[in-house]
Amino acid sequence: MTITIKKYCCLLTTTFTLFFTILGCSTYAQQKNTRDAQMIKRIYDEMLTQGEAYEKLRYLCKNIGGRLSGSPQAAAAVTWGQQLMEAYGFDTVFLQEVMVPHWVRGEKEVAHIVNSRKHGKIEVNITALGNAVGTGPEGLLGQVIEVKNFKELMALGREKVAGKIVFFNRPMDQTQIQTGAAYGLAGDQRRNGPSQAAKYGAIGTIVRSLSTAFDDYPHTGTTVYADDLPKIPAIAISTNDADLLSDLLKEDPALQFYFETHCEMLPDVLSYNVVGELTGATYPDEYIVVGAHLDSWDLAEGAHDDGAGVVQSIEVLRTFKALGYQPRHSIRAVLYMNEENGLAGGRQYAVQAAKKNEKHIAAIESDIGGFTPRGFGLEMNEASLQKIQSWAPLLQPYDLHKLEAGESGADISPLKAQGTALIGLSVDTQRYFDMHHSALDVFEIVNRRELLLGSAAMASLVYLIDQYGLPYPGNGKQTE
Repeated sequence: MTITIKKYCCLLTTTFTLFFTILGCSTYAQQKNTRDAQMIKRIYDEMLTQGEAYEKLRYLCKNIGGRLSGSPQAAAAVTWGQQLMEAYGFDTVFLQEVMVPHWVRGEKEVAHIVNSRKHGKIEVNITALGNAVGTGPEGLLGQVIEVKNFKELMALGREKVAGKIVFFNRPMDQTQIQTGAAYGLAGDQRRNGPSQAAKYGAIGTIVRSLSTAFDDYPHTGTTVYADDLPKIPAIAISTNDADLLSDLLKEDPALQFYFETHCEMLPDVLSYNVVGELTGATYPDEYIVVGAHLDSWDLAEGAHDDGAGVVQSIEVLRTFKALGYQPRHSIRAVLYMNEENGLAGGRQYAVQAAKKNEKHIAAIESDIGGFTPRGFGLEMNEASLQKIQSWAPLLQPYDLHKLEAGESGADISPLKAQGTALIGLSVDTQRYFDMHHSALDVFEIVNRRELLLGSAAMASLVYLIDQYGLPYPGNGKQTE
């Protein structure tokens, strides 16, 4: 084949042009990668040396304490969150009205096995389930029927269940490496057990605490009554006492159990989500949210659940301001009210976002404790999933290895309808359900460094999303 000099020169020119174009693109990519790595390093350095989340958590836990929706403590937490974000100088801080349930536990919770042949009367550790009705001062006395699941309950039928107290005693599966999965597998008996038992004429329910530990601490949590069935008193019993009760029932099926609770549901009350914002310079009408729930159960201080997530979310914005970082998109820290026994705050935030036609490209939630971060659970379209996974080399130096499809978070879940990419901070949860919803969830069990590492992980991902955007189902747009 003959190539003229003119054609050869054209071919050579094209080759060199392509080479330098590829070289230029590669150099630009390397420069971006270096810039991003440096910024993430700055985020971690700032938080680990100057981070304020731990001391803010101390104040929230020790000065305000448990923050059940509708309580004076929840109202105090709203004021605290607003004042803290204003003191940090966020561009905008506002309260978002939301009506929330107002359930009160009452001061007295007692229970005992009445007539054990071996031991006589035995005091046991219990607490009322959230949103449950109480027994009142007369208490509740009855024979106990033990079941592991709803199928066993149905097999017994009304003939054997009516007039008795149903004892749901299915433990969390210890063979599950992911403790959240074990929690999910056992959770139906707490959420729906009382109504399922009422269907067959039960007068009350006892539910084994949802915990991986074996101890004397009962764990509360919400139960959901069916509207068409009687509402019967419902309590959680500690894992140790659940095992004791089960053993005694094997020896004496006619065993009786007594418990007294004074909980009740009062009319809904006005509360607030607390929102702080850094306004974006390029896309001010597009939002990236970091958030957690401000309310907690009343048995302790709500340190891991979810005070940790609250201070981590605020710390993300504080750190960006400290570093002088001007975001391209608007970044919000949202402290939702009423995740524990209603999800009213998360739903209201999504309703208001839709009314205002606000475009939320991503929402990150921290609600599984302030433990060592492992990565993120990603609930989004495939294009967004792949884009976040492409940032793995930037995140792996910080031991953030988990970037995979998975659950995100309850409070941000209502945003899914508008196509928002939902992200949940993933942490080492092996200890989480030992104290979850119990009197053990206090400030002293939170590790400062682990807490700050989680906040730095969230800030790093927020930075990357802010810089490079995510495919958005509404118009397919990607910010670059």
